[in-house]
Amino acid sequence: MSRVGVLRFPGTNCDRDIWKSIELKGHTPQWIWYQDEFSPEDFDAFLVPGGFSYGDYLRSGALAALSPAMTSLKKADAQGKPIFGICNGFQILCEAGMLPGALMRNENGRFIDQWVTLKLENKSGWTPAKVGESFRMPMAHADGRFFINEEGLKDLKDKGQVWLTYTNNPNGSVADIAGVMNERGNVVGMMPHPDRALFEWMGSTDGLQFFDWTGEA
Repeated sequence: MSRVGVLRFPGTNCDRDIWKSIELKGHTPQWIWYQDEFSPEDFDAFLVPGGFSYGDYLRSGALAALSPAMTSLKKADAQGKPIFGICNGFQILCEAGMLPGALMRNENGRFIDQWVTLKLENKSGWTPAKVGESFRMPMAHADGRFFINEEGLKDLKDKGQVWLTYTNNPNGSVADIAGVMNERGNVVGMMPHPDRALFEWMGSTDGLQFFDWTGEA
């Protein structure tokens, strides 16, 4: 059983969904408040939930990335601890420089709330799925268009850091990218919500496997 830290910021609204997801996989969640620094050794893994931290002011995730808790999370990254950011959590990790690229306004300029199909492009420790497998889950964001320049994109592909892609790109993300990882594979982020695809009554159970750190990238 793993101890999983769940970061909370002003405006986080998917924290309870994440808490439940972690419990369903038999792990023990624990809250981490954004104003608190913590010891990485006290946790086995970390989740950064979705929501609208600081009301998405300045840029989505930009203010949250400067919080004391993120200083500690960077120390956890340096130790190779597994870290997973979802939607706003993905934006925060990018703004903090823990993941490459940036999340920009959707190509159509509108908030998009729909179901999408994803494809696993490269392995990470956050799901035991095989490369090429597909997943169905919802997305809900206005600033979810993944962007990186041509040189950065080539680097991502060469190093196997493209984690997930959309099979039908809804927001204009570069190279259909829905999720990426850092070079070591311990930090990952994605825009769609696996925490909203846990039970059949939700519309899919594909998200459940994303909350079990396997330790093998």
